[in-house]
This record gives sequence, structure tokens and C-alpha cells, in this order.
Amino acid sequence: MKDRKPQEQAPLVLATAMQGAEPRDWSWVEATVWTERMMSALVKGVKGGKWFSLVDKLHARATLSVAWTKVQANAGAAGVDGVSVERFAARAEEYLSELEMELRMGTYRPQPVKRVEIPKGDGKTRPLGIPAVKDRIVQTGMKLVLEPIFEAQFRPASYGFRPRRGCKDALREVDGLIKQGFTHVVDADFESFFDSIPHQRLMERVEASISDGRILDIIRQWLTQDIMKGLERWTPTAGTPQGAVISPLLANVFLHPLDACLESAGHKMVRYADDFVVLCKSREEAERALATIRCWSVDNGLHLHPDKTHIGNCLVEGEGFEFLGYRFEAGQRWVRQKSLSKLKDKIRGLTKRTCGQNLACVIAELNPVLKGWFGYFKQAHRFTFERVDRMVRRRLRAILRKQQRRPGVGRSPKDHLQWPNTFFADHDLFTLETAWQLARHSRSGND
Repeated sequence: MKDRKPQEQAPLVLATAMQGAEPRDWSWVEATVWTERMMSALVKGVKGGKWFSLVDKLHARATLSVAWTKVQANAGAAGVDGVSVERFAARAEEYLSELEMELRMGTYRPQPVKRVEIPKGDGKTRPLGIPAVKDRIVQTGMKLVLEPIFEAQFRPASYGFRPRRGCKDALREVDGLIKQGFTHVVDADFESFFDSIPHQRLMERVEASISDGRILDIIRQWLTQDIMKGLERWTPTAGTPQGAVISPLLANVFLHPLDACLESAGHKMVRYADDFVVLCKSREEAERALATIRCWSVDNGLHLHPDKTHIGNCLVEGEGFEFLGYRFEAGQRWVRQKSLSKLKDKIRGLTKRTCGQNLACVIAELNPVLKGWFGYFKQAHRFTFERVDRMVRRRLRAILRKQQRRPGVGRSPKDHLQWPNTFFADHDLFTLETAWQLARHSRSGND
């Protein structure tokens, strides 16, 4: 759809407009891109269900400026051209003018994606793509233009990388469904999802809503961007570029039909990107849901991981499932072992006996880590917090022993007498158990 009033602000009345029977919050939409007329068309629907002439929204200086602000705030490493965010900032107006002209003239071509391997914490690595800063800006601008169009279609079961939705919302939904009796769970996992998405099927889903040929050509260019790793260079034949700003949106576009399929069959699914579970009231229902997922996966060029896909009753010990860092099992929410191990590794890194820092400095570095971790995992079983607190205090006692030129790891009864728990509390150490107790009393008070 074409609109000639790019600076017009979207009206507040549309902030919570209805899409079908479901209320939608549109207050997050970028007003410099989405005008009042476009917002009205978004809510009411456009002729034929397809949007035309969107490229002028992409190459508008206002869009590129907002996109650059977001890329600059996210920082990140330089791409294959070596241009860092700081270097781009020094000549931002010049670079943005060049980018605007390339998009207007249709001469924009993305640069290869720099591939690096980052550790996963289990001794393995996962690939990460680093697009050039200019490409990150264009992808961010594209997201500003296209995201509302697809958000109008996405289903409530999807929580990952969507405006005003997140992990905690997905976990809250899972917790609520279990309490309602949906305890038989299909825990499914796609093998190498982001590397396996068939380009043709993905583009068909994009083209179902977008008819601007230049927009579609740019997306195709991103899907087939060369990847460079050291001296190696190759062109991907499937998947979306990991690390790219646009990839999560494209992934949600691709999986949207799965959401709709399971929803129409009456199944309760909760999905965060490619990580999802289906909660059912019986094993028979769960088996039907898994059969539907298997069929959909085959039809859409994906494969379920044979070792990571299973059905279980999460009220039974040994049949639980993991989702977004938690493990749901035997009626409790636990911290997933992998997430707990990652925290312990970080604690060990900050509390080496040979760190040479005084106690106040070590605690000052520890507290933000512990507070952030608790902020996410505060719904877990309290035993986890007690164990982590004991580990932290033991590590700190070992540092204090080392500073007194005494060997040991802080486990002896004398250490506990010399440096009791109250000693660390007086030094403002954040303790997970105390935070859990305070949060519990706060919730009880609200009830």
C-alpha cells in the first residue's frame, strides 16, 4: 500500500485496536514509519490481503535514522568490511545518505556475513553471523516496516522476538496451563532449525502478504548472502542468517502456519522462536499433537530431533520437560541443569582465589550477576537458591583464606565461625535465598 504522509503520527486510538476478536496493542509501532492511514489499513485489512509499494518506507531517511539509532544502541562487532559501529558513527550522515541512495536506485547489495563460533558452555560451539553495520541498519529498517504487517497475523501461542512479549510471558502461560490440568506435554525440537528453513517456502509465506518486488528481492539477497569464515566462503541454500536482525521475524513468519494448525486442532501450544511445547490433558491427545507436528514438519522441510522430542507427564518424576531455562517436573519448577552450570561457571570466574581483589570489589562484581539471574529464575524451587548461596560464600571464604596466606577452599568449620553468613550480609552480598523469601512475602501480601 502506498502512503504519502511519512511524518504523520499514528493516533492513540489505534494503540489497542481490535484484530478480529483479539485485542492488539499497537503502541510499539514506529510512528515515523507507520502513519495514521497505514495503521487504519493494518487494522481494517488491505485489498487482497497484500501490501504494495513499501520500499519508499524502507529508504526514507526517517526510517534509516531510527534504524541506525537502534543498531548503535545494540553495538556489536564489525562485519567483513571492518567498519565498526564507532567508525560508522563518525560519518553517519554520509553513510546513511549513501544507503538511502542505494535503496532508492535499487543498487543496494548486502555484503557477506562474517561467521564466528561462540562457546555454548558444554564444550561445543554454535555459529553466529555478523552482518556489516550497513546491512544491520537496512535489516532493522525492514523490520520496522514489515513487523506490524505480520504481527497482525501472528497467534497468541507465539512469544519469541515479538513486541511486548517475552520469556516470562511464555513461562507464565505454561505454568497456568499445567495448573489447569494440561500435564501431558509434547516437548519437540527441530534439528538445526535456523539453518534448515527452506528458502522457497519461506518466501511464499512472505509473498502471501507482501507484493513489493524490491522488498522481496532484498529479502532474497539476505537469504543467499555469502558466508565468510576465515578464508572459507560459501553461499547458503537454506536457512536464515543467524545473528541477523531480520532472522527472528522471518522465523516466526515461517512457523506461523504451525501455530495456526495446532490452534485449529484445539491444542495448547506455547512457542518461543523454534523452542515450543504442546500441553495436553491426556497422553492420547499428546500423541495426536505430536503426529500433527511430525506431519507438518515433513511437509515443510524440517526434521524433529529424535533424541530431544518426547511425550511425558510433567507431574511424574523423570517425565518432566525443559523450556526456556526451566525444568518442569514432579509438580515443581526447577532451574535447568545447563542454566545452573552456566551460572556456576560465571561465579567461579569471578571468585578465583588468586583474583587479587578485596572482598568489597569481588562482591560488587558478583551482585549484578546474582540479581540478574534471580530476576529470571525466582520462580524456581528454593533449594536451588540455597545451594548457590552456599557455593558463593564458600568461594569467598577461600579468597579470604588465600589473603591470609592459608591454603584451603573455605569448607572448614573454623572458616564458618570466622566468616559466618552474617559477615557477608554485612558486606552487602546479595543472597538468592533472602531474595526468594522477600519475593514470597511480597506475593503473599498482594494476595
